[in-house]
Amino acid sequence: MEIKGKVHCFFEQSGTFKREFIKLGIPAEDYDIQDNFGETDHKIDLFAEIERAYEGGASIFDSITCNDLIMAFFPCIHFCDAKTLYFLGVSVGQRGKKLHQLMRQNIGFSQERERFFRLLMQMVAVCDESGCRLIIENPYNTSGMTYLENNFIRPTIVDKNRMLRGDYFVKPTGYWFVNCKPTDGFTEQRDKKQKTIMELPRTKGDGICGQERSMISPDYARNFICDFILGKEQVGTQLSIF
Repeated sequence: MEIKGKVHCFFEQSGTFKREFIKLGIPAEDYDIQDNFGETDHKIDLFAEIERAYEGGASIFDSITCNDLIMAFFPCIHFCDAKTLYFLGVSVGQRGKKLHQLMRQNIGFSQERERFFRLLMQMVAVCDESGCRLIIENPYNTSGMTYLENNFIRPTIVDKNRMLRGDYFVKPTGYWFVNCKPTDGFTEQRDKKQKTIMELPRTKGDGICGQERSMISPDYARNFICDFILGKEQVGTQLSIF
């Protein structure tokens, strides 16, 4: 894929990819309503922008061209398998709760998830219709547990073991490519030292779907960009079919 314009990295935790794109000589900026790391380029309510764009109003999407690329790390807390365990009533945090308590809790969860799912579909519709190139990242473990596996279009690729490319977790992940196609590379991380969650900046109260779990290593970001977006062979590695 040739990127003649800029990469727009949407939502929190996208800063790692932004920095790696820049290192590779591609202009990139990130957008999110939060700025927990103090480096967000555009502090903006992306959900409101998606809704306005879908309804035909003025939005951030108006300034994004077909020469650009949107890399969207859409919030996954409502779609991951951990959330499914809450709906099933078998998560650790639900032990001892009465049935009516579980139902009241899950009604709130279902309303939140419906809103996030609608926003995800609206974003895809907006980009597909305008011709904008879009890549969406979200957990996808093919176990039948995640919400998107059962309710959304199939991902273009699934990276089944992110640690092979140098990430902190195995964390099977789906990537949806809209108006673009992935290249077929596999750069195995040469540094065999296993990265662990203990090496990451710790945030009080983080859980399995918290900030720490969402962190992406720079190695993984670089390898993913080269393997699936740029089709770029890196020095000391061999680009091969994945």
